[in-house]
Amino acid sequence: MAVGGGVAAMDPAGAGNGAASGYSSQITFTVVMSCLMAASGGLIFGYDISITGGLTQMESFLQEFFPEIVEKMHNAQQDSYCIFDSQVLTIFVSSLYLAGVFACLVAGHVTRKVGRRNSMLIGASFFLAGAILNCAAVNIYMLVVGRILLGFAVGFTNQSAPVYLAEIAPARWRGAFTSIFHFFLNVGMFMADLVNYRANTIANWGWRLSLGVGIVPAAVILVGAFFIPDSPNSLVLRGKVDEARDSLRRIRGPSADVDVELKDIVQAAEEDSRHKTGAFRRIGRREYRPHLVMAVGIPVFFELTGMIVVTLFTPLLFYTVGFTSQKAILGSIITDVVSLASVTVAALSVDRYGRRSLFMLGGGIMLVCLVGMAWVFGAQLGTNGEKAMPRPYAVAVVALVCLFTAGFGVSWGPLKWIIPSEIFPLEVRSAGQSMSESISLTLTFVQTQSFLAMLCSFKYGSFAYNAGWVVVMTAFVILFLPETKGVPIEAMGAVWARHWYWKRFVKPVPVPAPDKLADGPA
Repeated sequence: MAVGGGVAAMDPAGAGNGAASGYSSQITFTVVMSCLMAASGGLIFGYDISITGGLTQMESFLQEFFPEIVEKMHNAQQDSYCIFDSQVLTIFVSSLYLAGVFACLVAGHVTRKVGRRNSMLIGASFFLAGAILNCAAVNIYMLVVGRILLGFAVGFTNQSAPVYLAEIAPARWRGAFTSIFHFFLNVGMFMADLVNYRANTIANWGWRLSLGVGIVPAAVILVGAFFIPDSPNSLVLRGKVDEARDSLRRIRGPSADVDVELKDIVQAAEEDSRHKTGAFRRIGRREYRPHLVMAVGIPVFFELTGMIVVTLFTPLLFYTVGFTSQKAILGSIITDVVSLASVTVAALSVDRYGRRSLFMLGGGIMLVCLVGMAWVFGAQLGTNGEKAMPRPYAVAVVALVCLFTAGFGVSWGPLKWIIPSEIFPLEVRSAGQSMSESISLTLTFVQTQSFLAMLCSFKYGSFAYNAGWVVVMTAFVILFLPETKGVPIEAMGAVWARHWYWKRFVKPVPVPAPDKLADGPA
């Protein structure tokens, strides 16, 4: 067992490529349905991201809660960069992410104690309550409280669903199965933009339709989660080895030999039981240094791509360059289709070409697009938003946003969920995923709270700022992220032990003789 992940399942021939001896790679009906249901947690996050972007420039919604913005929209002398610069509006948008930060930190402990599946159920319940409250809102206070409940939902589902997917997916196809979460996130965004497109044509109450439809995916997840098994890793961690064996047989198929995989899970749980300190304190120790760096680095760089604010405020960006409200939402639908296509490409490629190759490809595409957007905005909209952007350049902005979305969709989009969910050893997995997701939501909160003011102040420089970070994050991946494709999740320690830099922290130790498996605490 390597500190920070076992290597018992790695055979000599597979040590270099992540192949595992004795692990089943069979794709069963149960594992497919379980992964689809867990990945549906991405629906509620994606739906909320895009529904917000559409609402923030939907006149029926703004007239109800933010009439001062409607006045600026109709003012011909208004600086185009600053139309939507409103602290109350940004509080409405960002309150969800602040609530998600606290929920993530709590969810790490809850997920460990009650299991991955039950944590997803808790998240779906919060989302259902928040969606109902938002749909019925009569003032800004009800909207914000509803957003906070949605934030709790996002915190629980984003923490538990990717880990669940990584634990039950066959090692050979783990990247593809885990990327389904991001695919469903994009499906949720696509659904939201379609709803917004229709709701924007309904005077007075169209915004209620946008918020109310969110009840549907929440109800589906809430019902569906009752019918999927909990992950065997989570069951072993809670001392339910016999249930874990049954869960493995359901997931891998009745004819699969699950003994090797179960032994590795049990050994990982035994490693956890030898630690007296809590998981959050443990992850700060030297032997978990690579895991801590990735738990911080991956979400930080993900947020600094600029994609979250581009996604949240796509309709606002298109409105800024001169499109009507309805055409701005239509442009957002187009980017959703591009995103779905690119995520599909990533899912088909990530286990063939590896994580690092997709990171570098996406980084190059995003860099070109951000530089292009900075130039178009600066040259055609002016430094003070005093010009009307010519239509060909406005169309070029849409094309650049679509290409940027494609670059993000084949790289940082799905890999942000894949990497943190697979690199942590069992004893710190919940804590690591909670830390990663809470950092991500904290930065999302900061960016959503500041982006509209930043766009108003820095103008086109906002895109150049993100371009600089794309260069830094691509260099970070090249130097410090090892390739993890095909490596069994409980054998990840060998990957770190072979890395040119991280091997000084993570050292493999002799594998203990396997004991006879018995039910009870591992």
